[in-house]
Amino acid sequence: MSPSAACRGDFQNRHTSQLSKMLVLTFLLFGLSQVGSSRLCTYICQCYEHSDLVDCRARKLTSVPHGLPHGTWLLDLGGNVLTELRSRTFTGLWSLRILVLSESHIQQIHTQAFYSLSFLEKLDMSRNHISELPVDFSQSLSSLRELRLEHNALQQLVPPSLEHLESLEKLDLSHNNIHTLEPGTFRGLSRLRHLYLHSNWLGTIREGSFSMLPVLELLLLGQNNISRIETDAFAPLHSLALLGLEGNQLEHVKFKIFLNLHTSGTHLQLAGNPWSCDCDLHRVFSKILSVRHLHLDDYRNVTCREPWQLAGAALAGVDSQLCMAETATVLIITGAVLVTVIGALVTAEHNRKNKAKGWKEADTQDLQEK
Repeated sequence: MSPSAACRGDFQNRHTSQLSKMLVLTFLLFGLSQVGSSRLCTYICQCYEHSDLVDCRARKLTSVPHGLPHGTWLLDLGGNVLTELRSRTFTGLWSLRILVLSESHIQQIHTQAFYSLSFLEKLDMSRNHISELPVDFSQSLSSLRELRLEHNALQQLVPPSLEHLESLEKLDLSHNNIHTLEPGTFRGLSRLRHLYLHSNWLGTIREGSFSMLPVLELLLLGQNNISRIETDAFAPLHSLALLGLEGNQLEHVKFKIFLNLHTSGTHLQLAGNPWSCDCDLHRVFSKILSVRHLHLDDYRNVTCREPWQLAGAALAGVDSQLCMAETATVLIITGAVLVTVIGALVTAEHNRKNKAKGWKEADTQDLQEK
C-alpha cells in the first residue's frame, strides 16, 4: 500500500468511526448511573448523570423534545423524524459539546437554529435531506471543530453560511449534489485541516475556491465531474499533504497546476480519469514524477481512453512510445513537405530552362529572317 493510500485510509477511518466510538464508550462507562427523576428521561430519552449524556436515538421523535437537562454535554437525536430544525430549538443547552442529528430526515434548517450553542465542538447531520444551509448557519458555532454533512442533498454553498466556523478542523461535504464552488466559499475557515468533497458534481475547479485555507492537509475531490482546473486553483494550499482527483473527467492537465503547490510534500491521486494520451500528457506526467515534493502514488493505474488504439492501456507502459510516435509522424510530414518542395523547385527549374530555350530559339529565328 502506498504512503498516501495508508494515510488516506487512516484519515477516513478515524473520521467515520471516531464519533460513534466515543458515543459507545461513553455510554458504557457511565451507563450504570441512569437518571430517573425526569419524566423526559424516564419515558422519552435516557439520561446519564455525572457524564451529562442524553440518548434520544431512534425514538420516532418529530421534534426536539423540551425539558432537556441544561448541563447536557452530549445529545444524540439520530434516527428520528425531525424533518426541520426550527429557530432557537436548542436554547438553554449552553453546555452542549456534541450534537448528533444523523439519519433524522431533516430537510430544512431555519435561521438561528443553533442559537446558544457557542461551545458546541462536534455536529453530525449526515444522511439527511438538507438541500441548503441558511446564510447565518455558522453564526453561533464559533467553537465547532468537526462538521459532518455527508450524504445530503446540498447543491451549493452560499459563502456567508460557513464563514464563522473559525475553529473548524474537519468538514465533510461528500456525497452531495454540489455543482460549483464560489470563490470565498471557505472564507474564515483558517484552521480547517481536512476537507471532504468527493462524490459530488463539481465540473470546474476555479481559482479562489480554496483561498484562505493555510493549514489544509487533506483535500478529497475524487468521483466528481471535474474536467477543468484553473492554473492557480490549488496555489494557496501551502500545507496540503494529500490531493485526491481520481475518478473525474480529466483528459488533459497543466503541469503548472501542481507546480504551484508550494508544499514540503504532496501526494496526488489521478487514476480513473479518461486521459487522452499523447506526447504532451507524457511530458506533464514526466515532470510531475521528477518534482521532489510531488508524489504520484497511483501512476501505475493511470490509463488511456484515447486514442482508441491505447484504450485501457496504462500510461506508464506506453508513455515512452507516445513521443516516438509523434516524432515519427512529424518526420513523415516533414519528409513529405520536403519532397513536395523539392519537386516544386525541380519543376520550376525545368520550366525556367524550357522558357529560356524557347526564347533563345525565337531569337535565332528572328536573326535568320533578318
